[in-house]
Amino acid sequence: MSEPLPDTAPSAIVPDTEQRAMVAALPSRTRDLVQLGRFDRPIGAWLLFWPGAWAIALAGAPWSWQLLALFATGALVMRGAGCVYNDIVDRDLDRKVERTRSRPLASGRLSLKTAWAFLIALCLVGQLVNLQLNWFAQGVAIASLALVAAYPFMKRITWWPQAWLGLVFSWAALVGWAAVTGRIELPGLLLYGGGIFWVIGYDTIYALQDIEDDALAGVKSSARALGDHARLGVAICYAIALLCWTAAIWTIRPQMLALAGMIPIAIHLIWQVATLRVEDAADALAKFRSNRFAGLLMFLACGVVGGS
Repeated sequence: MSEPLPDTAPSAIVPDTEQRAMVAALPSRTRDLVQLGRFDRPIGAWLLFWPGAWAIALAGAPWSWQLLALFATGALVMRGAGCVYNDIVDRDLDRKVERTRSRPLASGRLSLKTAWAFLIALCLVGQLVNLQLNWFAQGVAIASLALVAAYPFMKRITWWPQAWLGLVFSWAALVGWAAVTGRIELPGLLLYGGGIFWVIGYDTIYALQDIEDDALAGVKSSARALGDHARLGVAICYAIALLCWTAAIWTIRPQMLALAGMIPIAIHLIWQVATLRVEDAADALAKFRSNRFAGLLMFLACGVVGGS
């Protein structure tokens, strides 16, 4: 069944949309599809891309621009597909949360039928990208679909849906390692493990924006579970991430000099925690978005070690 598409519904720009003028200038239907796939908010695509880029770099191919471009394209498209699927599943919950009630499906501006068609189209493009990888990497990538399919339901089941998101958003580390080496090895697993805790940390920060609305809607999150200890929880997650990533680099080059590359990202993550204003939604969003820079710092660390 599809939902009605009211002709008079406002075509709102959600509060954290980037490039507002550009998005507002689009035709209404195109604008709704762009927002449905979050293409107006590229931070999610960056965060999905970086773990794969780290693995490619540390596995010895940091300047394989063709492979990095494939992963960037795949991250953009599949993050969009994940957002569409998430909005399909969560459309009723989204209507109860201030930040999400203006989304195209929740507001009724797009029909459910249109959303499913857009999701299928994005998945087909993603599969075309996947076919450019070796057969083992293709299989690893496809294996993530079960995790992706289950994710939207986690906020109804567990207080830690951010942990499940970590499993999903860090999966590219395994795909990236397999794409370069044709197998999965300990450094790739360590990058993946660190990525999981990185995601839990930054998505807990993101969830701080919605604590009150989530409580009213009955939505569970790590931010609600941690309560007054949110800053400490994020700090612990980031510390574990740094330990895993440091171990990954050490397995490739067991030299103290190689570990010096971890200093910039460690400083950045410490800055996030130290300056985080837990009750300030705007600050939480800014800190969350700053993780695209954290991902770049980690890529540079992996590139120096993997490329030398």
